Amino acid sequence: MMKKQNMNRDWIATARTLSEALPYLQRFTGAVVVVKFGGNAMGDDDAMAEFARDMVLMRQVGVNPVVVHGGGPMINDLLKRLGIHSEFVRGKRVTDKATVEVVEMVLSGLVNKRIVQAINDEGGRAVGISGKDDDLMVCEADDPELGFVGKPVEMNVQVIRDLYNAGIIPVIAPVGTGMADNETFNVNGDTAAGAIAGALQADRLLLLTDVAGVKDKDGEVVTQLSPDQVREMIADGSIAGGMIPKTETALAALEAGVRAVVIMDGRMPNASLLELFTEHGAGSIIRSSEPRVHPGLD
Repeated sequence: MMKKQNMNRDWIATARTLSEALPYLQRFTGAVVVVKFGGNAMGDDDAMAEFARDMVLMRQVGVNPVVVHGGGPMINDLLKRLGIHSEFVRGKRVTDKATVEVVEMVLSGLVNKRIVQAINDEGGRAVGISGKDDDLMVCEADDPELGFVGKPVEMNVQVIRDLYNAGIIPVIAPVGTGMADNETFNVNGDTAAGAIAGALQADRLLLLTDVAGVKDKDGEVVTQLSPDQVREMIADGSIAGGMIPKTETALAALEAGVRAVVIMDGRMPNASLLELFTEHGAGSIIRSSEPRVHPGLD
């Protein structure tokens, strides 16, 4: 006996969404998209699994995702358990010799491998590396007052290309090596992601954060911005606090050749997919020229 299957509205909506995504899927086939993943979502198993699934889907449809992660809450937790005091200056962690050892242990070990495993669990292929591997990210001291906090000055991204050309998703811990004595440097996650995106000439840099995007003085998210508008908003105080280093990272990435940077709320379900593959987009997109159609299409 033949069984009839009732079509429900959810299935129809899903099919329509996939159909409408076609031009965006075509646009981003072969594109390099650097995704900075961090914040409290990293400590949530469900959010980690959803992020991993999004990366696997991106890879499946021909996008080359490159994941750069942070891990501040996990570093704080281990430092506290070890009785190591940690201070911050201008939003950056003062990193002495003992602290940088903990930073490398947490970022290159615990956090990096957890993300790799999450991607593998969703059917993808991921390999975890740090900025020290193959001299990917060679640094000098950012500020003597901060100790072993690094500023990338030389980038060797061929190892990343080798991975994604082999169908593997690179997952990168923001730890770099020194120019002179091979010291280990702690690198801000956004800074590392911007430097890597610039060196790769990435199509997109997605900065997943804990806010909806860049807000104006009225608290409204500005969906599209030029570099000049960003500078004006920094100067008049509209952009302040922790958003300043994020937008400065965006400006540096654009100057290095990244086509567009999006600052968006990583807590939003499927945030990366929403930005790349829908007409709506997500967060604030910063680019040097006006889009012809939509933030996802040049």
